[in-house]
Amino acid sequence: MTHDVDDRTMRERMLAGDLYIADDPELAEHMLRAMDLMEAFNASSARDPQLRHRLLTELLGAVGEGTVIRPPLRVDYGSHLRIGARSFANFGLVALDVAPITIGDDVQIGSNVQLMTPTHPVDPELRRAKWEAAKPITIGDNVWLGSGAIVLAGVTIGENTVVGAGAVVTRDLPANVVAVGNPARVIRTIEPGEAGAGAT
Repeated sequence: MTHDVDDRTMRERMLAGDLYIADDPELAEHMLRAMDLMEAFNASSARDPQLRHRLLTELLGAVGEGTVIRPPLRVDYGSHLRIGARSFANFGLVALDVAPITIGDDVQIGSNVQLMTPTHPVDPELRRAKWEAAKPITIGDNVWLGSGAIVLAGVTIGENTVVGAGAVVTRDLPANVVAVGNPARVIRTIEPGEAGAGAT
């Protein structure tokens, strides 16, 4: 399999979801910019929420009103991560945004959650040649991701769904369900007005 007939840049290939090589000067510059902003955000004081918000708005593609992300935050590019209003991410969010990551409004994200868009070829020769790709992740409004949950490339999670702590989400989840385990599986539907213990 050859790729030399494709005259797109590696960044164009990456954004299209096609195989690309990450060791590319243009991509490296985008990543270095993100690292500068990420390091500044992670070193910022909790006593200066205005600075934290300003750094987040520079780093990320979009940050909704009232949204809070607690450092440390880890991203690849930042600009491909969009998070809605009134959402909260606890310590240690890893959002590898090679492809777009879209997080809705009123989302609760526990500590050490990982959102992982990158993929690598199964073909060993392509992998040895350093080709990789990515698929987007979409998290619907009012989702709760329990601590340590991992969401893999290409997954969409429907609104109001709860993902248990430590779950590994390998496939789409519908709205209004509770899912747990590795791989995550739906264990029940959430009834309207339901209260009770959750998945932290």
